[in-house]
Amino acid sequence: MLRTTETGFILRTLRTTGIVALLVLIFGSFYYGFQPALSVFTGIIWGMINLYFLALLIRSALRPEGADKATALIMMFIKFPLLYLSGYFLIVSGYFNVILLLAGFTVNLLVIVLKAAGRSILKLDYLDNHEKQGSVKSA
Repeated sequence: MLRTTETGFILRTLRTTGIVALLVLIFGSFYYGFQPALSVFTGIIWGMINLYFLALLIRSALRPEGADKATALIMMFIKFPLLYLSGYFLIVSGYFNVILLLAGFTVNLLVIVLKAAGRSILKLDYLDNHEKQGSVKSA
C-alpha cells in the first residue's frame, strides 16, 4: 500500500524502528529481564502500527484528486477507537510496566528525529536535489 516515493521516509522509519525493537527485545532481555524488555518492545510495536495507520489515513484523506472517503473512514475506525483502545488496555493490564510501555511508544519519534538530523547533517537532501537537477540538464 505505501509504495510511493513520498512515503519512503515513513517506510524507512518503520524498518529502522522494527530493527530497534528486535534489538531491545533481545539485548534488553539479557540485561534487564524479559518482562521489562517486553514492555518496551510492545510499546514500540504499538507505536509502529499507529504510525503506519496514520500514514494510510493521511494519504487517503489528502490526495490531489480528492479524498478517498471510504478508505479514510475505515482507517479512522481502525486507528482511533481500536488502536487507542488497545493502547489503553495495554497500559491498564497490569502485566506491562507502564513507564517502559510509554517509553516504547515514543521510540518512533526518536527514530524520526534522528533520521531527519542525520539527513540534515550529511546534507543528503541537498545531494539528491543536485543529482536530480544534473540528470534533467543532461537529458
